[in-house]
Amino acid sequence: MPALPQLAGRPVVTDGGLETDLIYHHGADLPEFAAFPLLADDHGRDLLRAYYAGYVDIARRAGAALQLDTPTWRASADHGARVGYDAAALRGANRAAVGLLHEVRAGAGLETVLISGCVGPRGDGYVAGERVDPDEAAAYHAPQIEAFAEAGADLVTALTLTGAGEAIGVVRAARAAGLPVAVSFTVEVDGRLPDGTGLGDAITAVDAAGSPDYFMVNCAHPTHIAPALGDGPWRDRIVGLRANASTRSHEELDAATELDEGDPTALAHAHDALRPHLPNLSLLGGCCGTDARHVAALWGV
Repeated sequence: MPALPQLAGRPVVTDGGLETDLIYHHGADLPEFAAFPLLADDHGRDLLRAYYAGYVDIARRAGAALQLDTPTWRASADHGARVGYDAAALRGANRAAVGLLHEVRAGAGLETVLISGCVGPRGDGYVAGERVDPDEAAAYHAPQIEAFAEAGADLVTALTLTGAGEAIGVVRAARAAGLPVAVSFTVEVDGRLPDGTGLGDAITAVDAAGSPDYFMVNCAHPTHIAPALGDGPWRDRIVGLRANASTRSHEELDAATELDEGDPTALAHAHDALRPHLPNLSLLGGCCGTDARHVAALWGV
């Protein structure tokens, strides 16, 4: 398993808003916003390969390492059941997702390509819901994370988490599976998590219960993240950002019927404004509404 270059401060490109890119730019049908069923046929796998190829090119032009997330944000039990996948089928899909990225890595021609097993929230990434018990969260996420480990993923990244309890559970499940783990929270327009917790308080709580390797923030525009970045050593723990293209709130995005792609150059400038507050920021990619154009702008290529 390769070391994580982002922990040594090396620049690392990661990918963008896979689901919104495939739906709005490539006509993909993703029921329940689930991309993992694309792995079931040649056309779907070709769509995914083409998507990842754009980020391989960006990393090459930027002279950076690359980290690619599996298309498995919805490939856990509750979400999988809604699209007809039982436990055995989900395990196979999660393993196949890692396998596809092994193929991408083999053909990339880059010195460092990390394969990140992507975990999403059990509930809605925009709505906090009831407070999550960490042990229940660990048990829920364990089968997916174990499948990543079996298939040879390099780490686990949990994206769009809305509270500390689920984050603690994901960390426990990843540690039990022997994988490094990154926790990524989302925030509202005021910089607070959907459950009302301050970003610094959430990071501090998760670290106190068992530290992940690093933290990220995703699925929010940089202008929404900025209010969260008050003083405190916890800011040193944020290594990655995957921001939305749009300045709209989660509620507005949920109600939207068309893609808000924002402006790639404006997004890059908004990222630049955050850098003085995030001394260890080294991993950059995108989230909803972004594609390779936005990520290329972040990297100046």
